[in-house]
Amino acid sequence: MTPISAAVRRASAVGLALTACFTALPGATATAANRDGGAVTAGAGLERYYHQRLDWGSCVLGPDDATGHELEKAGARCADVTVPLDYADPRGRTLKVAISRLTATDTRHRLGSLLFNPGGPGGPGLGYSPLVRQMMKETGARYDVIGFDPRFVGRSNPLDCDWPVGSSLFSAGRSRAGFERQVALQKGLADKCRATNASVLPYVTTRNTARDMDVVRGALGERKVSYLGWSYGTYLGTVYTQLFPGRYDRVVLDGALDPRRYNPRLMRGVERENEQALADWATWAARRHSVYGLGRTRGQVLATINRVVAASARHPLTVGTGADAFRLDDTQVPFVVFAGTADDTEEARAAAGEQMSVLAKAATGQPTRLSPQFAAMLRGVLTSEGSRNGSAQSAILCGDVSVPRDPESYWRDIERSRAAHPLFGPFTNNIGPCAFWDRPREKPTQVRHDVPALIVAATGDPRTPYTGSVALHSLLPSSKLLTLKGANRHALYGQYGNACVDNGVNRYLATGKLPAHDRTCVKQSG
Repeated sequence: MTPISAAVRRASAVGLALTACFTALPGATATAANRDGGAVTAGAGLERYYHQRLDWGSCVLGPDDATGHELEKAGARCADVTVPLDYADPRGRTLKVAISRLTATDTRHRLGSLLFNPGGPGGPGLGYSPLVRQMMKETGARYDVIGFDPRFVGRSNPLDCDWPVGSSLFSAGRSRAGFERQVALQKGLADKCRATNASVLPYVTTRNTARDMDVVRGALGERKVSYLGWSYGTYLGTVYTQLFPGRYDRVVLDGALDPRRYNPRLMRGVERENEQALADWATWAARRHSVYGLGRTRGQVLATINRVVAASARHPLTVGTGADAFRLDDTQVPFVVFAGTADDTEEARAAAGEQMSVLAKAATGQPTRLSPQFAAMLRGVLTSEGSRNGSAQSAILCGDVSVPRDPESYWRDIERSRAAHPLFGPFTNNIGPCAFWDRPREKPTQVRHDVPALIVAATGDPRTPYTGSVALHSLLPSSKLLTLKGANRHALYGQYGNACVDNGVNRYLATGKLPAHDRTCVKQSG
């Protein structure tokens, strides 16, 4: 079982390298949604979804099902929740949303059910309920912890467009020719996905996932649910609170997105944060020149990275051997660098050091060997091994918010950003498959309801910048902001090991009381 911290880092790097005191009544979804504007009308016929009886059973699907066995070992049970494909046509085609449940062990002080989402978009959550309970410490015993795979993810009718997960996250490279290759690639990806999944793509959206969450709430027999979301999961939680005001209890949003800036081009505007994170890593790597050979000063390490990118623009770099041999050009190498900036822990920095050392050797024509972790990362990014993750991620983003469709507008953005941000500008501004996607059927969710949520953020977050958490805090006047100073880290609670952050979140989950004022924690040394 992959630890949730690693899962969130991977989802962030590859994506963002994502939550009325009454039982659901017919038409309740439409009533709440219509207040948000631009929503479909759900119509009658939702009773059978909200009041369905769940068939709880083993989480194990077969002898090789590692996720199921881990859930079974922890005492979790699993069920499928039936939801409509299209909430405007609840009598039509249906889907299954797979959920897991670890029931509260402190039944005397039970606080209800807690749903969570680890990010992405497109991150599966079914298997992480034991780890979330562990993060919650003694408070976890008071909740039914509910993991779920969002629609078209994991065990919930998975979408597969048969494309590499990283293909929508490449750079435009250093030339117009590289950009033209990207235009052709991204159009081909969109056409391929549409050809095999046209009947469902309009319904692969955050708003429909939020509606599914409310069906889960009803099927669990809960008047309200608590919610915990990281990264993209903060946006999903925000959408849920706006579509269903009054149906949530405690809400924690870690590494929050500004909902007004949420769109398929999420990485635009994070160049400076990533440059700072890269510079801090370069300082770390310089002190370990004897290990990685990248340079003895920050400047030398950064110069080595620039030489690697330049070399990949002249000729693709060959890394690894045999079955684990890959070729990386200047549209792909920046992604590897970007992926190494999401986390400033020693483990993550060492992994980035190993990867950059391999690329530096390849840039000079030396043979290289890949660690199992680096080889697995490249397989997931460059081959169809991670196709389901990449497919769901792109489909959700493209289905939520439209983007410019003229490739020239992307090229202009790339060229404008290149002078100030030569490495990350062509990456964050590059064209993606959403430029060739069908337009969304619904308008983006607007924040119109205040939510007393706890927002958690690091000042140096290189994926969802701190400014996004501050912006969401301003949109939700009753919320409180828990800030960690001095960390270049995306996603904190339960993963980063900061006692101030973890204790603050668990205190809120236990008591339901937000701090009287915004709080600031400091990164622990060591």
